[in-house]
Amino acid sequence: MEPLTEHRPVSGPVVYGFMRLVRVSRARQDALVTSLAEYCRSHELQLSGVFTDRDAAAGPASAAFTGLLDVLALPDVYGVIAPAMSHLGPKAIAAERGRRIEAVGSRLLLVRKPRTTHHSVSRSGPVRRRHSGTTRVLDAES
Repeated sequence: MEPLTEHRPVSGPVVYGFMRLVRVSRARQDALVTSLAEYCRSHELQLSGVFTDRDAAAGPASAAFTGLLDVLALPDVYGVIAPAMSHLGPKAIAAERGRRIEAVGSRLLLVRKPRTTHHSVSRSGPVRRRHSGTTRVLDAES
């Protein structure tokens, strides 16, 4: 009987990482790269490189992102992995970058998925507080 795929060294689909790291320590960057590598290992993906955008003022076409788009055009590249959607940039830039990644036929994989909102809970509704087990009796005259 042959071992399962997870127990054999296999070459998985090729992915490239992308991170927007403005004012981030080297230790934090290393931890994020390690988390990307671990995610790829556990999902049988081959992390071939990580592009890092450090320019806070850069728009959707920063040098790092342009380099990422260049490698996505190579044959056998599956997609892009990022720690979270926020690593693609502020919301408008992240949305544009997401569209560009999909436009070249690649997948965007996120280690941490976006938060989902619960429609049954209103954030602007009244706040209910629980009272202790004691009961106060008020006089009719008070």
